[in-house]
Amino acid sequence: MTGSLIIAGLGPGADHLVTPEVTEALAQATDIVGYIPYVARVAERPGLTLHPSDNRVEIDRSRHALEMAADGRQVVVVSSGDPGVFAMAAAVFEAVEAGPDHWRDLDIRVAPGITAMLAAAARAGAPLGHDFCAINLSDNLKPWALIERRLRLAAEADFAMAFYNPRSKSRPEGFARTLDVLNDACGDARPVIFARAVSTPEEAIRVVPLPDARPEMADMRTMVIVGSSTTRIITRDGAPFVYTPRSVA
Repeated sequence: MTGSLIIAGLGPGADHLVTPEVTEALAQATDIVGYIPYVARVAERPGLTLHPSDNRVEIDRSRHALEMAADGRQVVVVSSGDPGVFAMAAAVFEAVEAGPDHWRDLDIRVAPGITAMLAAAARAGAPLGHDFCAINLSDNLKPWALIERRLRLAAEADFAMAFYNPRSKSRPEGFARTLDVLNDACGDARPVIFARAVSTPEEAIRVVPLPDARPEMADMRTMVIVGSSTTRIITRDGAPFVYTPRSVA
C-alpha cells in the first residue's frame, strides 16, 4: 500500500468553513496528527487513529507523520486555519529537507483552509482590501527585536497589519509592547479590530481607535487587525463596516 501525507487546514472553527477537499482527506485518513485541540475537532471512527501532541513539538510531530506515511499509512496532519500560515506545513517541509532522502518521494500535499486573518477580516468588512502584512507576535521562535523591527517597518510602509498570537498567559507583555510601538510609529487613530473566536459561538468583534486599544482586549483566540492610514469606518446601526480602499490618492 502506498502511503500519503496531507497537511490540512481545518479553518477558523465552524464546521461549514472546512473545505470539501479537507473533509474528503479526513474521511480517507488512517491517522490524524496534530496539536491536541485541533485533533479533538476530528470525529473518531473505526479504522482511524488519532495522534494528539503538545504545541511545541512541531518537528517531532512532522517526523512521526512522515514515518507513518513511509510505512504506507494515509496520514493527515491538521492545523487550524490554513496549514501554510504560521502552521504545520512549514514544519513538515523542514522535516522533509532534514530527513532521509526517501521522504522526498512521498505523496505530500497541502490542503488549504480559511485562515483566521481572512475570517476576521470578512466579519469586519474589508480591512485588508489594499496592501497588508501578517505578523506572528509570538517570540517563541524569533526574538522580540525582530518583531519590533518588522512592526516599525510595516507602520512606515503604511500597511494594514494582521496579528496572530497576540497575547498569552506566558507572555502577556508582548502585545502591550506592540501597541506602544504602533502608537509611536503611526501617530494616528486608525481602527483596530479585535476579532475573537470567529465563527464559533464565542465570537466577539470589537473596533476601537489605536490610542484606545488595550492589551487585555486580546488573547490567544483573538485575531487583531490594524488598519492603514487610509482605512475607513462606515458607521451604522449595529457593528460598523471597516474597509481599506483599493486605491491610494
